[in-house]
Amino acid sequence: MATMPVGGVAPVVTEDSVARNARLGAERPPAVFADVVVRNAALYTGDPRRPQASAVAIKDGRIIVVGDDADIQPTLGAHTRVVDALGRRVIPGLNDSHLHVIRGGLNYVMELRWDGVPTLRQGLAMLREQAARTPRGQWVRVVGGFSADQFAEKRLPTVSELNAAAPDTPVMVMHLYQSALLNRAALKAAGFTRDTPDPKGGQIVRGHDGEPTGMLLAAPNAMILYSTLAKAPTLSGEDQKTSTRHYLRELNRFGLTSAIDAAGGFQNFPDNYGTVIDLAREGRLSLRIAYHLFPQTGGQEIADLKRWIETVKPGDGDEWLRLNGAGENLTWSAADFENFSEPRPHLGDYEGEFEQAVRLLMENGWGFRLHATYDETIRRDLAVFDRLAADGLFPAGNRWLFDHAETVSEQSLDRIAALGGAVSVQNRMSFQGEAFLRRYGAAAAAQAPPVRAMLERGLTVGAGTDATRVSSYNPWVALHWLVTGRTVGDLTLYPPENRVSRERALAMYTQAGARLTGEEDIKGILAPGYYGDLAILSDDFFTVPEQDIPHIESLLTVVGGRIVYATGAYEGLDEPIPAVSPLWSPVAHFGGYQATVKPSISGARQAELLGQAVAESEQHRQWRAARGYTPEAPTEIFDTCFVL
Repeated sequence: MATMPVGGVAPVVTEDSVARNARLGAERPPAVFADVVVRNAALYTGDPRRPQASAVAIKDGRIIVVGDDADIQPTLGAHTRVVDALGRRVIPGLNDSHLHVIRGGLNYVMELRWDGVPTLRQGLAMLREQAARTPRGQWVRVVGGFSADQFAEKRLPTVSELNAAAPDTPVMVMHLYQSALLNRAALKAAGFTRDTPDPKGGQIVRGHDGEPTGMLLAAPNAMILYSTLAKAPTLSGEDQKTSTRHYLRELNRFGLTSAIDAAGGFQNFPDNYGTVIDLAREGRLSLRIAYHLFPQTGGQEIADLKRWIETVKPGDGDEWLRLNGAGENLTWSAADFENFSEPRPHLGDYEGEFEQAVRLLMENGWGFRLHATYDETIRRDLAVFDRLAADGLFPAGNRWLFDHAETVSEQSLDRIAALGGAVSVQNRMSFQGEAFLRRYGAAAAAQAPPVRAMLERGLTVGAGTDATRVSSYNPWVALHWLVTGRTVGDLTLYPPENRVSRERALAMYTQAGARLTGEEDIKGILAPGYYGDLAILSDDFFTVPEQDIPHIESLLTVVGGRIVYATGAYEGLDEPIPAVSPLWSPVAHFGGYQATVKPSISGARQAELLGQAVAESEQHRQWRAARGYTPEAPTEIFDTCFVL
């Protein structure tokens, strides 16, 4: 039975109008209801066609509408989850272009993180407490993500302090790629004695009696640090999965939705990749990972590369886990090391084997990335590329890049551009800037690396951290470094002409990373057809005081339309994950990055804000008194403490 319209007058329906309505209905696309909508937002899209908006709708992992409330209204269905951003800043999901995410995930819950810890006193208190709960046979390990210069005390712990904090539990504290401290129990567990020889490029510091003191030095080769850490117990298969999921959740906490894994030492393929492969199959990754393959055995690099080329190719995988190429080392002999407390390493002849590796990759359509700290190494690598360019292999469309490049020259940058390369920079100088300054001077430190010179040449310059064994994984520390040129010890390294704007820094952490993986058409901005990856921020990156940038976090992170992290007003909206295991894990007790009070509201600023609040209160009282809502005189406060 037809429903009568308001007024009781039925429309005249003819056969022609019925047919016309049926035809129009068939032509009109069916309603597309979003899975997730974020509205009432200060949306920064990164899309020059529409840089600002207030709402975004996501369906089946992709953005379908960017606009305002009226634009997204047709996408609202009975099962659409609507998230009110409450006027907060929303940005595209961040993409760390150089993160050791696979290795970091396998070990995350085993590590005591000093990332963000403001004092050594607090760090030692955490260590002492963790040692008391760590079972026999396990180690307490502090592995990167901090610098002595971030501490109020401006120093590292002593071996005596480690022995006092943990007399029976092995403790290893690794500081950047420079040194490590081991207590007596760790020296014994690692098997270091007076008869243990120094490894090549490393030093076991010894006392007058010839016994190891507990100090290990990368001089400058960091393999002594890697190999010692590898002697500590590892997690089981299921615990590695849980650890990885918690590490990815920790990255989501800061608005990261993608990362390019740079492989690294002691990360064997395929063994150490099994955990992320399993999680990808199960649909449990909360971060998109593009990974690289790094030959691990000296003398076997070419054989490894040949085997991989015959079995996989860059681009294999899906939107969550995909191969991106080789590196960050292709041959061990070509790797320089970045202990800025030590002189620059002088590499032997490596060009012959290195040229074989690069030719093999370029001829088979493989991209690669190269760890290169110093311009001396970069120039030697570029000379090899110039020879291969004569055979038409450069530029050939393969994606390739240099990582780090702290001392790269402008002449080398010109050659990188001419050969079709790119660069990925990391905020290692946030943590190592003071050491670099002491060795090379202020003029060199001001251009280490020369970020603006890279950008002025039109190079793709991705930004990242190189976490977890040097820098912290917190991307906002890296963004603060790009914008301010300051270290975590509050030292200004770069003049304004080598800093970038906040918009440019964000583009380096979103769009540039997408270009380095060939995904610039589907990732890096908020636009229809792109991945539904975004973060609602705790503070507006574009307006917050500079010193507060490292304290920004995400309140809600969305990856492919999935809410993978939520806190504050959004707590409980994210996907559940298993509890941290084992129960004695440092992460289970302390968490990961140690957030502190924003500098702009600490100390004198807190007193200033309190004074402003008092003044506003008095102004409000006067306003009410003028309207007769309250007595003219302020209420007297009776306090017996002031009665004589």
